[in-house]
Amino acid sequence: MPSDRRRFLCRSMLLAAGLASPVATLAALPSLAPLRRALPGGRETLPVIGMGTADTFNVGTEPGERAPLAEVMALLLQTPGPVIDTAPSYGSAEAVTGDLLLDANARARVFLATKISASAANAPAQWAQSLRDLRIENVDLLQVHNLIDWRDNLRFIRQLKERGKTRYTGITHYREDAHEALAQIVRSERVDFVQLNYSVAERNAERALLPLCQERGVAVLVNRPFQDGRLFRAVKDRPLPPWAGEIDCDSWGQLFLKFIVSHPAVTAAIPATSKPRNMRDNLGAGLGRMPDARQRERIAALLA
Repeated sequence: MPSDRRRFLCRSMLLAAGLASPVATLAALPSLAPLRRALPGGRETLPVIGMGTADTFNVGTEPGERAPLAEVMALLLQTPGPVIDTAPSYGSAEAVTGDLLLDANARARVFLATKISASAANAPAQWAQSLRDLRIENVDLLQVHNLIDWRDNLRFIRQLKERGKTRYTGITHYREDAHEALAQIVRSERVDFVQLNYSVAERNAERALLPLCQERGVAVLVNRPFQDGRLFRAVKDRPLPPWAGEIDCDSWGQLFLKFIVSHPAVTAAIPATSKPRNMRDNLGAGLGRMPDARQRERIAALLA
């Protein structure tokens, strides 16, 4: 069977059944296996679609609040080793993440990232509380949140790495005006990850920061892939362009995410959601054909 025809039939099967149940069949469908990217050193890969927890996981303990998040988590866990990114400054998100991972017996099945978002003097106490909230003894990635006291906090994170409390170090920010500061750190320091904002409508990272990370072998996580919903508002009531099918996109969200993860410097995007149907849609962006340079510009032109 021609590859395009096979891809079409397999994709139709997934869409008909919903992404939740067919994911287990992906091993038998190589053409639909989620795209993965190598981490520094090439010993490990991550799926290009992970999950953030800002706002969405800041909930209480009522079953009605937790149930949709448990379903979101279950969908994410159907792909081996996805990134879950959280932070102590996200309200109850660390504690909720920890509870859901414990309930699913899934700590070993995710790439867990959190942050130091306190002053250097308060960083040890904050880290200890993160461990309690997440119900863990170590994380995969520990990041300096929004460059807060970054020199001292990066030094503290490196000490934790030496003690086996984290496997990777990182720095983060969510605004374009911080990109030059992030780039300066990448040039002068050794970090394993940079987390930054990047989307079809916020492309400043393409100028210098993404190429620099690629040159230095630094992994990249992308936050705010939908600009906190602004991208969806910009295309409200607009039909998906017919050519979106050329890159196996069934929604605007998938088109926006594929624009991001098709950049060769990007390791994973981490969209946040509390809705299972949105999680299914996000995961679909890691499947099928990815846009080439011409198609990426075609996507960008839709928001120009």
